[in-house]
This record gives sequence, C-alpha cells and structure tokens, in this order.
Amino acid sequence: MDDADLRSLLDELYKKGMENDKREHNRAHKMLNLEPETAHFLNILLRSSRRKHLLEIGTSNGYSTIWLAQAVAHSDGQVTSIDRDANKQALADENLRRAGLRKIVELKCGDATEIVKSLPGPFDCVFFDADRYSAPAQLAYLLPKLTEDVILLADNILSHPEEVAGYLQALEMLPDFERIVLSLGKGLSLAYRANNRGLL
Repeated sequence: MDDADLRSLLDELYKKGMENDKREHNRAHKMLNLEPETAHFLNILLRSSRRKHLLEIGTSNGYSTIWLAQAVAHSDGQVTSIDRDANKQALADENLRRAGLRKIVELKCGDATEIVKSLPGPFDCVFFDADRYSAPAQLAYLLPKLTEDVILLADNILSHPEEVAGYLQALEMLPDFERIVLSLGKGLSLAYRANNRGLL
C-alpha cells in the first residue's frame, strides 16, 4: 500500500472511530483513538530514532498500531500490541491486513499487566495508551526488559491528569531518564533514558 492509500485508510479508521464514540455511551465499547497529530508525531519520532522493538499497550481498532508499525517498518522492526478486548483486536487484525502491516505486528489479547510479565523483550520503545491506573505496575515489570536508550511514551497526560499521576510519579523515580510533557493532542509524556549524556 502506498503512502496516499495508507493515509486514506487511517483517515477512514479515525472517522469511523469518532462516529462510534459519539454513539457509544459505554466506555468499554469506545475506540478512543489517538489524536491524528499525536499519531503523526509518534510516527516521525520512531522513524527518526530508528526504533525496532516497540510495545504498545492499548491496540483498540489498530489505528495507532498502523502508525507505529509503519514507522518501525523502515528499520525492519516489530510491534507487539496488547488489548483486553477480543472484538477490538479482531478489528485491528483486519485493519492491519488492509494496511499490509500485519506481518510485523504481534497481537496479544488479555490483561496487559499479566502479559507484560511474560514478554521477553527487549523493547526500545513502549507506548502506554490503555488503563492508566495499571501503567505503573506495567512499567515496573518492563524495566528489566528495556534497552539502554529506551523511549517511554504515554498519552492522555493533560486530559486525564489524576489517572496518569501514578505513572508520572513512577517515571520521576527512575534514574537517568529525561522527561517532558508535550501539549500535543490530549497531552503526551515522553521519557528518554539519557544515562547522564543529556543536557540537564
């Protein structure tokens, strides 16, 4: 699929996700897709830093997963994506196949905290975009499985500050990480393990 067709597919999925979320009153049935500008930023970040082993927590219908997979495809990378909802992950499977990116994405269905315990890693990027309250525990399990120059990302920092407070506090406790919150979309946390090579 060329870039124009892929962008058309992404626009279609985002529009359908928005329409679904307007109809649905049950949060569990909402797609809650990533904001397009945030998704595009992540795609550029991952391509430019040549990430190869990415973990996404929160697949939904695969909208963000396609952005991430297209980015790591440039480095012959792989994405592992977790979601607890089998119906949403079935949609993601279909949409990734439409995008021609299914072969580089491993989909895992179930409780993310339990699944990350068994993942071997290593991961050079982790994107937290699901249950915000569980993110600190997931981060703790993942720490031994992260590369030296790992990038940690989390969405909804500005839209749900109380729910992400525990994750941000856990980040602050980690040595050698530079952290910044970007006012992009619903707020994006970006942390990078600098190992004392940064400016600050």
